[in-house]
Amino acid sequence: MDITVTQGDITTARVDAVVNAANSSLMGGGGVDGAIHRAAGPELLAACKKARAELYPDGLPRGEAVATEAGNLDAEWVIHTVGPVHAKTIDHSDVLASCYRESLREARRVGARSVAFPAISAGVYGWPMDDATRIAVETVRSMAAEVGGDIDTVTFYAFDERAAAAFGEALAAS
Repeated sequence: MDITVTQGDITTARVDAVVNAANSSLMGGGGVDGAIHRAAGPELLAACKKARAELYPDGLPRGEAVATEAGNLDAEWVIHTVGPVHAKTIDHSDVLASCYRESLREARRVGARSVAFPAISAGVYGWPMDDATRIAVETVRSMAAEVGGDIDTVTFYAFDERAAAAFGEALAAS
């Protein structure tokens, strides 16, 4: 499995699946979630409403993942995952790692061979960028044996230079 970093807008990624750092409602929000919903258009919201009605009436739990159609994105799927809010007194690293694991499993389930990830929980959820990117890279690398034959490429989309540098350092260290 090839793992790379690209600085840019994840909504323009030409991949099979774009991972959305969603909130549990799946109805859109701020940050990456809002950007993906705006770019994907009303088809994504309709798919999310269907997923809520059929699979997650109480909302998508943190650390789990679900795929929907991608609407107007240059992808076939959006894989929604809900990251944890960073807390200084409680370690939620296992939940953050689960977001990456379950997203890759969901990508494999739907047949996606290329996946784009944002820095889950590193925006409004307050996770320190260096730690968030370390967990992301370590988890994706650890999944290579499980999904590597099915998923060819994982690209981390960094929204700015700081995030790109943190992903680059995490890749170099792992």
